[in-house]
Amino acid sequence: MADKRDRQVVRRPTLEDVAALAGVSRAMASIVFRAAAGSRPETRERVFAAAAEIGYRPDTRARLLAGNGQLGVVFGMAGRFHSELLDGLYVAAQEAGHELILSALTPSRDEATAVATLLDFRCGAVILLEPGLIGLSALSGRIPVTVVGWRTSDAAVDVIRASDGDGMRKAVEHLVGLGHLEIAHVDGGPGPEATARRRAYRGAMRAHGLDAQVRVVRGGDHLGAGVRATRELLAGASLPTAVIGYNDDVAVGVVESLAFAGVRVPDDVSVVGWDDSGLAGQFGIDLTTVRQDAAEMARLAVQRSIDRMRETPVPDRELVLPVSMVVRSSTAKAR
Repeated sequence: MADKRDRQVVRRPTLEDVAALAGVSRAMASIVFRAAAGSRPETRERVFAAAAEIGYRPDTRARLLAGNGQLGVVFGMAGRFHSELLDGLYVAAQEAGHELILSALTPSRDEATAVATLLDFRCGAVILLEPGLIGLSALSGRIPVTVVGWRTSDAAVDVIRASDGDGMRKAVEHLVGLGHLEIAHVDGGPGPEATARRRAYRGAMRAHGLDAQVRVVRGGDHLGAGVRATRELLAGASLPTAVIGYNDDVAVGVVESLAFAGVRVPDDVSVVGWDDSGLAGQFGIDLTTVRQDAAEMARLAVQRSIDRMRETPVPDRELVLPVSMVVRSSTAKAR
């Protein structure tokens, strides 16, 4: 046995080596490393112990190209919350024994390219964090698709999202309860998620009899959009007493820009964010925000993708998660 081990040192250990040392077939060793059904706990323990003993590591690239149930993810650069969703997806996928293949949208890399990359890797399912019609049209009906964060009417696509309507109602109610009537909304642009929140803002204001106070300012999904929107607010005839940002990044851009202009938050203007990302609770920011559970959204997206790959029946195509208000020091009674 010692001579055999010595010979193995001069070459890269193989799956056959692991199987031989663990006393199982190559097929069983492969099942264990793919986290597929069909192996007993004691068998998995023996296989992993053998792999550790001889220093075997699976050939990840070959496994990816073979298409063994990898989950593809299309994502953009939409603030801190997307980073937290990605982290949650990694955790959930690892716990389920699946690999993630990430494909990013950037200013020089469009949606068609991002989707084509995942198809080239033969992913078993795709999770879309960035809304786009190209991705849906290219993927829907070909492989399981789950979108995170927004609605779609495509019956072949699963949806994991938080309740934008409830979140905006809670944000407006919180501010109205503090005496605010002039409440502006810095929106997130033309996308479906931003559209849903913009519509929910108008509805929440209307429910409080504040139709005449509705004020939507063009924004985006990053801190710079909040800065730009605040310049527009400052240039107007009067400032609102409160602002609801599309997300935490936008809201922080509003807070910082107001402070630079000598406007006090929350004494002069209260500011509410959205997501309760790690940014919101940082020292010196302490942002009141609508909380979405990134880890739970990610877990559900991974589980739904796996269920679809295994053709496991699911009760509902769309899962809508509740939201809550996290009140911090960026909001106070109206001036």
